[in-house]
Amino acid sequence: MEPSEEMKPGELSLSGSVVVAGRAPEELYEMVADVTRMGEWSPVCTGGSWLDGNGPQVGARFVGRNQTPERTWETTCTVVAAEPGRELAWVVNAGWVRWGYSFEPVEGGTRVTESWEVLPAGVEGFAERFGADADAQLANRKEAARSGIPTTLQALKAAAETGSAGRGAGSPGRAG
Repeated sequence: MEPSEEMKPGELSLSGSVVVAGRAPEELYEMVADVTRMGEWSPVCTGGSWLDGNGPQVGARFVGRNQTPERTWETTCTVVAAEPGRELAWVVNAGWVRWGYSFEPVEGGTRVTESWEVLPAGVEGFAERFGADADAQLANRKEAARSGIPTTLQALKAAAETGSAGRGAGSPGRAG
């Protein structure tokens, strides 16, 4: 099935930013790169585990576990950017969706930006999987990202500023 006119990849992207006081970009990268901890701040992702290697590097895969009141599911994610202190990003379902975090030093702390984008393969995949309901499914995902990104960033900020940045990417339990 072909994507409908409503399902344009450029319209299926969102981002948000927050400034975290008193934390270096590398510290915040370590928090986000520890996928086992994502459930501490995300309203949907309950955590993850590494399938390949011992942590974030380009090409490494992890399983993300997600839960909403309607359903529970897992996704296989592949890291596409892993620059400590600068950027961590992964694609979901072999390139359907890209999630990313960037880290920028600012006076007194770090600006963390979280981004979400449905890629062209995702638009096509939703059309194939959901048929006539694809637009509604994509709109639901976009709304979840719209509300989830600021929630995640605020929780990450609170955890970092109150000192629970601790464990980081080298923590035990990272490999799945």
